[in-house]
Amino acid sequence: MQGETAVIRQGFLVKRGHFVHNWKARWFVLYKDQLLYHKIEGGKKESRPRGIISLVGCTVYCPCLDYENRPLVIKLKAKNSVEHFLEASCREERDSWAEDINVVIRAINPEHQKQLCSSDTSFEIGANICLSHVIKEMQETNSGIKEMTNGEYGNTYRQCFTGSTVIDWLVSKNVAHSRSDAVTVASLLIEDDLIKPVGDKSTKARWNIVSTEQFLDDSTALYCFAKSGRKTDSPNDKIEIPHIDLSGKIVKQGFLMKQGHKRKNWKVRSFVLREDPSHLHYYDPCKEPNNEPVGGMSLRGCLISALEDNGIPPGIKGNVQGNLFKIITTNDVHYYIQAGSSAERSEWIHAIKRVS
Repeated sequence: MQGETAVIRQGFLVKRGHFVHNWKARWFVLYKDQLLYHKIEGGKKESRPRGIISLVGCTVYCPCLDYENRPLVIKLKAKNSVEHFLEASCREERDSWAEDINVVIRAINPEHQKQLCSSDTSFEIGANICLSHVIKEMQETNSGIKEMTNGEYGNTYRQCFTGSTVIDWLVSKNVAHSRSDAVTVASLLIEDDLIKPVGDKSTKARWNIVSTEQFLDDSTALYCFAKSGRKTDSPNDKIEIPHIDLSGKIVKQGFLMKQGHKRKNWKVRSFVLREDPSHLHYYDPCKEPNNEPVGGMSLRGCLISALEDNGIPPGIKGNVQGNLFKIITTNDVHYYIQAGSSAERSEWIHAIKRVS
């Protein structure tokens, strides 16, 4: 096994099982030629890995559209054709994990990199893209973009999709070579009224004369297909929901471990920090679907502090790894949370203090 000094990156990802296709949070460690994953038990990763993915001859697929309800999945296809599906907590984390793994693969497979470079061609919108064909493919039931219910600033909208979903689809279908090229294609779809903005964020971008692109590669910007007679802001499409649940701008998101209030066991949760109003919600990343929070707290007037790593602080159960912090709400509810590293803990504390 590789020594600790060879660690390139480590952190939580959610992995799909090979035989039973359920999803489990695992601690992944990237080395110079392989990716290891560990099970978390009692708030600490097991010393022995549960599995090893060799990156020799491996291929990365990102974005991966195999799972409609999980747009943050990376697919690794090993040299022996075994497929591994890994899910990140946000698009930025997904893309950075994919890039780091690709860097390792290119380093150990230089001939593969030469083949990729020799096959690259320039991207010419006019010559290569038929927008009417693209929009038709996007609306295909099995292989296109799935229309869902999405929320923005306390409202939800039916039959729409996010900007990031469109960009993921365009890149995965090789309509565009990069995300920036895909934004250009999506902007043309907006310009030709084949896609329409839904909600405030995408509508403002549509009419922003300062920006050269009319489309947002953003997981919170909403769009829909242009349909005859459809009014995206009609009472049937716009639903008022409780302000605490879906309102607020997303400031930070990521995987953290949280101690339960009753059983005191530790579980990996996908945390989403919002401001205006300031709330911290957490989701079960293994649940299907995982778009509803399993808990959350208002951060107004809360207290947050780092906990010392020497010994187990009062209120903590289990043989934890450290990097703990505590949030105390105005209702005197104590939340014990564990980050993957000291730097990550500092980032979360700083972000929560800023919005609270």
